[in-house]
Amino acid sequence: MPFCVSPTSLQSVSLICNTTTKSSNYRRPSNYRFRACADIPDYLSPDWIESRQKKLLGPRLSLTADEAVRHQLDALKFNDQPHEDYGIEVMYRFAGFDPFERSTYFGRFFDLGQFERFRRIFHHSTYRVLLGHQERNILSSLQVNENRYTQRIWVRGARPDEEEIFQFTMVQRVGGSWDGYWLTESLLHDGDTFSGGVAY
Repeated sequence: MPFCVSPTSLQSVSLICNTTTKSSNYRRPSNYRFRACADIPDYLSPDWIESRQKKLLGPRLSLTADEAVRHQLDALKFNDQPHEDYGIEVMYRFAGFDPFERSTYFGRFFDLGQFERFRRIFHHSTYRVLLGHQERNILSSLQVNENRYTQRIWVRGARPDEEEIFQFTMVQRVGGSWDGYWLTESLLHDGDTFSGGVAY
């Protein structure tokens, strides 16, 4: 990997110095500035910089609770764009559960620490209506308190006679690395979703 150091000032820089002649009061002149440059390592693809700039949609400090819900539903509507289950990945980023503990994100206690388990529940018969849905309407919104928001949504799926109602509960974190971000505490289906069990 090539590496270079170039002075940006007009003065010449001596790269070899005699350390014995330095005094303890020696200070480098402030008008010396250096610029380092290096090529991108060979093991990274040529479009690495572009891919780093295109971040997956997720929680942002600027989003309100209502906008956070809308972004998640938009991602689920176009679930397989730009790649398969992209919308579910967005939902996983917004999920406010601890991956090391069982969660009630879907109402019942599930171990959702692995994305694959989270993804499988979305492909379950009642939640799959969200994937590629055709239409949705907000039934009600409630700001429960300063840091908690719920929204009930009617969704019409892509398959015939596929209609369901879901409730998002958003929580704004206070303190820690997610301070001020709205995260999804739960996404509940109106009916008894898992009465027959689910293999996740």
